[in-house]
Amino acid sequence: MSDQHKFETKAIRGQMKRTSFREHSNPMFLTSSFVFPSAEDMRDTFAGQQEGIIYSRYSNPNTDEFIHKVCAMEGTEDGFATASGMAAVFASMAAFLEQGDHVLASRAVFGSTHQILTQILSKWGVTHTYVDPMDVDSWEAFIQPNTKMLVLESPSNPGLALVDLEKVGQLAKKHNLIFNIDNCFATPYLQRPIEYGADLIVHSATKWMDGQGRVLAGLVCGTKEMIDKVRFFCRHTGPALSPFNAWILSKSLETLHVRMDRHCSNALFLAQALENVPGIQRVFYPYLPSHPQHQLAKRQMKQGGGMVTIEVEGGITRGQRFLNSIQLCSLSSNLGDTRTIVTHPASTTHSKLSPEERLTVGITDGMVRISVGLENATDILADLKQALEASQ
Repeated sequence: MSDQHKFETKAIRGQMKRTSFREHSNPMFLTSSFVFPSAEDMRDTFAGQQEGIIYSRYSNPNTDEFIHKVCAMEGTEDGFATASGMAAVFASMAAFLEQGDHVLASRAVFGSTHQILTQILSKWGVTHTYVDPMDVDSWEAFIQPNTKMLVLESPSNPGLALVDLEKVGQLAKKHNLIFNIDNCFATPYLQRPIEYGADLIVHSATKWMDGQGRVLAGLVCGTKEMIDKVRFFCRHTGPALSPFNAWILSKSLETLHVRMDRHCSNALFLAQALENVPGIQRVFYPYLPSHPQHQLAKRQMKQGGGMVTIEVEGGITRGQRFLNSIQLCSLSSNLGDTRTIVTHPASTTHSKLSPEERLTVGITDGMVRISVGLENATDILADLKQALEASQ
């Protein structure tokens, strides 16, 4: 597979070496371990003196193929696949941070990422400072002598705030910091952080990469040197992706570009239509001219993504009534599915945050997150509009 091949070709043709059966599609390797022809081969493989697969917690032909494809899409040298997106987020931090280190984190991060920073890494003596995702120019003032890593996601979950990746890359390079970005919402099809100097790129492959709500998975991509440290951490702590899930995901990647084109066009249609619907105070979507970072979105994203966030009048009470009035769409905490999913972050995904913490990251009581699916866009819109009318 040539580096000159386009995204779609890499997603479809990025298959690992075929077996002697010359299969057209990579088979499943549902085995926990692998055998060696001799004691010498086993010794040399364990010592890293020759290539080989030892144990599926370390690597497996299916996980290797999945990693290979995503790295080709992201333009990175290497990667490691984990059992869930949050395992990838945690590994991308825990593999590098030590007692006494400091993290500069975007204030707009997912609820579980917030918990890792405030409740788990803090027990190890790792401190953090939250910064405004929409004002990267202010970040430098918060860098400390012991700052080691910049942690961010763009677009953010659920407020769809963007971070200027070019400025973050320049800041990281200037101060020799690890640039760690969650690229889940954009996917490598819409945004390639490596082009802006990212060191670590994290994905919850559970979302758009699977695209059908079937399996859990995560991935950390980066340079070989960085991923060697992630691999060491994961190899000995065990959050490995199962071969079956990796096989599912590798097949799903072949249609990622087709699905994302439709998700994005549906999302833009909905965002534009919902701006004029009574009962909605505000619509958040990166490719809407009303989004405060619309120009940045056009500069660093190919399209606006499949997420639309709205703010419903009436706070939590109206928000709950709105969800209870949904008829076609699904009520779920997941996202990135073929089916449109509606979530109320304040009472679900970000409920562990205090009201003050939610407000600091821009999550209001009336905020509703919509993961726009592949149904007919007019059907999705009709369901949302009838739910708004019924919740008055």
